[in-house]
Amino acid sequence: MYKKITLKNGLRIITVPMKNTQTATVLVLVGAGSKYENKENNGISHFLEHMFFKGTKKRPNTLKIAETLDKVGGVFNAFTGKEYTGYWAKVDSQHLDLAMDWVSDMFLNSKIEEKEIKKEKGVIIEELNMILDTPMSYIGDLWEKLLYGNQPAGWFIIGEEKNILKFKRKHFLNYQKNHYSAHNTIICVAGNINPKNVEKKIKKYFKSIGAIIPKSKLKTIEKQNQPQFLIHFKKTDQTHLCLGVRGCDLFASQKYAQAVLAAILGGYMSSRLHISVRERQGLAYYIHTYSENTTDTGYLMTLAGINNQSVEKAIKLILKEYKDLKNRKINQEELQKAKDYLKGTMTLSLEPSDAQASFYASQELLSQKTLTLKEKCAKIDKITREDILNTAQDIFQPEKLNLALIGPFRDKNKFQKLLKL
Repeated sequence: MYKKITLKNGLRIITVPMKNTQTATVLVLVGAGSKYENKENNGISHFLEHMFFKGTKKRPNTLKIAETLDKVGGVFNAFTGKEYTGYWAKVDSQHLDLAMDWVSDMFLNSKIEEKEIKKEKGVIIEELNMILDTPMSYIGDLWEKLLYGNQPAGWFIIGEEKNILKFKRKHFLNYQKNHYSAHNTIICVAGNINPKNVEKKIKKYFKSIGAIIPKSKLKTIEKQNQPQFLIHFKKTDQTHLCLGVRGCDLFASQKYAQAVLAAILGGYMSSRLHISVRERQGLAYYIHTYSENTTDTGYLMTLAGINNQSVEKAIKLILKEYKDLKNRKINQEELQKAKDYLKGTMTLSLEPSDAQASFYASQELLSQKTLTLKEKCAKIDKITREDILNTAQDIFQPEKLNLALIGPFRDKNKFQKLLKL
């Protein structure tokens, strides 16, 4: 069982002992992502994450940062989302002290030198170019741009080139000062550990963390009264699309039914859309449906790569399945399959220590309420056929419908006419 303690400065520590592993993961998760930015500094959360790998006084350059854990076969990385940024290291548990020293040193002591900022701009612009050249990835950014428009939830996490090029050291220091604090930081250590010893080590390694009250983010505004669509013209051999609806946020009890709905539609190889679009019609190689819940937004969306000549047919098939779930109650067997799938995949995904660290830390950071795997499975078990029908009827409404598309198309009218539920 996990344990959580909160220090006087507001820093939250979570320990997750695991019996059947020889690894340990240290994860520092801070409540600062792209939703905490403004138009002028959009992209700075992600850029700052990169700068933490450029050197500290103790490890003065990228080589020294990287080889510290390379020498013991550890793995490490960082990530930036819309509501948080994370820094982590996973090692053989005998090297836990080293991992904790490494993560804390980067998190608290990064130099963020001007000369390194200048070099890293090129790296991040190439990362941006990679995203723009990868429709399967870029379509997700366009989907959220369509839903949320000109506000932080609708901007790209990586930012735009003009912002990336103008950032200077003072911008990073100011952002770090305003958003990195003990009050919005979780340190989670999971794996083959002794919780009491870990708590002592965290107090030692992270004692210099600041405790200012961090700046909050603006609440996302959702406004829609008719179907919306966004077409990005690109000469591609395959059309990539996101088709879905606005849904519930992280705090809604309906989120479990929405997750089951997504699984039924496109969660697995025997799901409705995988069978109807790929297996029966041969229109796509990949097609998946996702349920997303954040602190103030949510959606259910189907992502697919479709033969260019068959896009209209695929859209009609997807909408047909949406309508069917809205108009007819599913049978108990199909409901049970989806529930068992969600519980099974969640169980499998939580075997590694890094997954356990993320599972507990992200819940605590975003909702301040942490459920165990068993408790989450119990929530899923309670979903009824009526819950699925009610949720489908609530979200599958024309005024909540959205389509984002990348492909060799310029005529918007033919797609607009298809968006009916």
